[in-house]
Amino acid sequence: MKDELQKPLLTIGVLTMNEAHRIAVCLQSASFADQVIVVDSGSTDDTVSIARQMGAEVFSYPDWQGFAVQRNRLLQHAKGKYIFFLDADEVINDSCRKEIEAVTQSGEDAVWKIKWRIVAFGHELKYLKSTAYVERLFLRDNIKEFQGVVHEKAQLRNPHVKRYLIKNAVLHSSRESIQSSLNKMTQYVMLGALKRSEQGKKGGVCRGLLSGFTIFFRLYFLHRGFMCGGAGFLYAIFHALEAFFRYAALEYDRDSLKFFAKR
Repeated sequence: MKDELQKPLLTIGVLTMNEAHRIAVCLQSASFADQVIVVDSGSTDDTVSIARQMGAEVFSYPDWQGFAVQRNRLLQHAKGKYIFFLDADEVINDSCRKEIEAVTQSGEDAVWKIKWRIVAFGHELKYLKSTAYVERLFLRDNIKEFQGVVHEKAQLRNPHVKRYLIKNAVLHSSRESIQSSLNKMTQYVMLGALKRSEQGKKGGVCRGLLSGFTIFFRLYFLHRGFMCGGAGFLYAIFHALEAFFRYAALEYDRDSLKFFAKR
């Protein structure tokens, strides 16, 4: 990490929960930043100790209230003029780092999106077409807060700033195993159902089947998942199952959704 006495230009922030098996690689890729922050949600493994060994500032908030709340807590500790949000399952390569550094030197008030190189079940999905661009780099003072229980979004003081895409992709280890994917699917199914419930949307099996089929067809065929072997199929089917159960839960578990979000 850079000299703490130097005025921070870039903060990189990471949310964690039991990420001991990969947090060191993630934070090593972020070590070029002036400030690296980890906000932990109550890990029971060695995530916190490893993060501190890597030189990150670690803050623990085990009272889980959703991704947006954790990001807002992270913002309270950010001192950099710019802030980049990095997930614990992501790695910044050298080419991407150079782009980020060039942005921070520019002084421009804008929002920068990233794209992913997906790794799933031990294989990089080299032929998968990436169309999911997420906003990750901001001028810190332009962020009012984050909102949303899942796939949270930054609310900006000046929402009309320009949007750019960082050309070099971030390596994203999306799904490491069947077991972890099943666990992750449960969390995102219920949080996604809660989000749609708050929007007044309706659920049901038929809606779920339509959503799941659409997502599978898009990922496996239109986005070339079929060219990535078994890992490509598993990647597409897990996304499809998540979409299906999201609408099923919205119909059949509606009364318990808010309870799950607080777990």
